[in-house]
Amino acid sequence: MGLKLLLLLLSAALLAGCSALVDRRAAEREAEAERAFPPLGQMVEVEDLRLHAVVRGKGPDVVLIHGLSGNLRDFTFSMVDRLAERYRVIAFDRPGLGYSDPLPAEANGLTDQARVLSKAAAALGAKRPLVLGQSYGGAVALAWAATRPDSYSGLVLVSAVSQTWPDGLPLFYRVTSSRLGSQFAVPLISAFVSEATVNAAVAEVFEPQVAPPGYAAHIGAGLTLRRQTMRANADQRADLKPEVEALRRLYPGIRRPVEIIHGTADPIVPHDVHAIPLSQQIPGAALTLLPGIGHMPHQVAQDAVIEALDRAARRALPR
Repeated sequence: MGLKLLLLLLSAALLAGCSALVDRRAAEREAEAERAFPPLGQMVEVEDLRLHAVVRGKGPDVVLIHGLSGNLRDFTFSMVDRLAERYRVIAFDRPGLGYSDPLPAEANGLTDQARVLSKAAAALGAKRPLVLGQSYGGAVALAWAATRPDSYSGLVLVSAVSQTWPDGLPLFYRVTSSRLGSQFAVPLISAFVSEATVNAAVAEVFEPQVAPPGYAAHIGAGLTLRRQTMRANADQRADLKPEVEALRRLYPGIRRPVEIIHGTADPIVPHDVHAIPLSQQIPGAALTLLPGIGHMPHQVAQDAVIEALDRAARRALPR
């Protein structure tokens, strides 16, 4: 056996051993996360997918759609309980995140997610709910309204992505959405990312405010760090910009009541790039800007968000 071939075989064996070690560590951490943060609700089956939903309260139906790198625990921290006092609230894990099954990689976009979530809501008895989406979930809510106009009654968009923007795809998502990054980087992140790094990411999302006490412990960030979830999340983020470009041509056709609420200090989805143009593209849309508020008004300015939902309900629903 030649020296070069021997070295190649030894290198391959070393890489295989390292890969097995990383995968084993990632699997252990995934199991730990699932033990610490089990499902909170029920499973709904649509299109051969199982979607995780929390359903609480009585009254008009409201569907809540979370953003990137999250799950329905973002809403169950406090908002679901408040809304359940007078609404029937359905909070979903979006496909591929939390405990919901992923869509096929080739059909994992905004309109695909809107379709399966609207079908899941109908399966739960919500034929025409109010739909509230935050951040990326706002883009899913817009796709729901634009492509399934008879399956909702009103729209509330919180810090919603709605327009294209000049920046390219961040390095993290360029890596994790690539073939090699998905195969090698994602397991490494899942296996070894520190709790301090996770807490720093949560803090960054809330800037310039801070997360409410107990939020980081409740949200279940370890669920987001599972390999399958990271891959689904990365693919969704990588495809977001071209999907929004195609979707925004449909905004003028949205005819049901729309409430847009956005912080003026949002560093992630700037209000002047997204909320203000959107308010001009949808006939009759109402825009509420929250001075000094960042990307998470449903946590740090929750009263204002609930008031926007109440306004949408008054506009959309018969007495």
